[in-house]
Amino acid sequence: MGKTAIKVDHVSVLFNLNKEKIDNVKEYFIKLVTRKLHFTEFWALQDISFEVEQGERIGILGFNGAGKSTLLKVIAGVLKPTKGSIYVDGVIAPLLELGAGFDMNYSGKENIFLYGATMGYSRKYITERYDEIVAFSELKEFIDVPVKNYSSGMKARLGFAIATAVDPEILILDEVLSVGDAKFRIKSENKIKTMFDKGVTVLFVSHNTAQVRRLCNKAILIDHGKLIAAGEVNEICDLYDEKIKAK
Repeated sequence: MGKTAIKVDHVSVLFNLNKEKIDNVKEYFIKLVTRKLHFTEFWALQDISFEVEQGERIGILGFNGAGKSTLLKVIAGVLKPTKGSIYVDGVIAPLLELGAGFDMNYSGKENIFLYGATMGYSRKYITERYDEIVAFSELKEFIDVPVKNYSSGMKARLGFAIATAVDPEILILDEVLSVGDAKFRIKSENKIKTMFDKGVTVLFVSHNTAQVRRLCNKAILIDHGKLIAAGEVNEICDLYDEKIKAK
C-alpha cells in the first residue's frame, strides 16, 4: 500500500440556512439578539470517509447539490468540517473557482505574483515561471490590464495557468477543465496529463464521465451529501451514467 496523501475521516458539514429574508446587517443583529433569527439545518456532507494514496487520480461524481464542491473546499482548507477530520500530506493547488482569489484592481501581472504568494511560492520562483504562465494563459496583450476588465473566461485561464505552472503535490480540480474555448480545454487537459508523470495526486470533480475516465484511475460517487460508492473509475462512471439515465 502506498503513502497516504489525503484521508477524509467521518467528515460532516452543517450549514444553517436562514429561513427569513433579511435586508440589512442592523435587522440581522436585532433578530439575532432578540432570538428571532430562525435557521434550517442543512447537512451538505454526512459522515464521508475515504483515503487517497499519493499519485492516485480520483474522480468525484454526483448530481448538482450532492456536496462535491463542499468536499473539495473542506480538503483544500477553505471550509472546516462540522464533524470529523481531514489529513493532507503535500502542497495543494486548489483550482476551485479560478480567479476567485484575484484582486480585481491589480493587473494580470500583479495577480500572478499575488496568487503565487498565496500558494507559498517565492517571488523569485514565480519570476522564473512568469513567461510560461503568460504564454499558457494567452493573455500577453492584456497582462498589464486590471483584472476587473477581464472576462470570466480570461480570469479562469489566468488562474489555471498560474496554478499549473507551479509544482503542487496535490491538484484539486472543480469543473475547471470546462473553461475557455475548445482549443483551450484540450490544452488544459493535456497540461494536467503532463503533471501525472510527476506523481501528482488529483481530485477531479466533473459531470463529464468521458473526461473522468480519461484522467482518473479511481472514482467516488456522492449523493445528497453521502458517499454511496467508491472504486475503479469505469465501474463508478458506469454506475453514475446509469443513475443519469434513470432520472
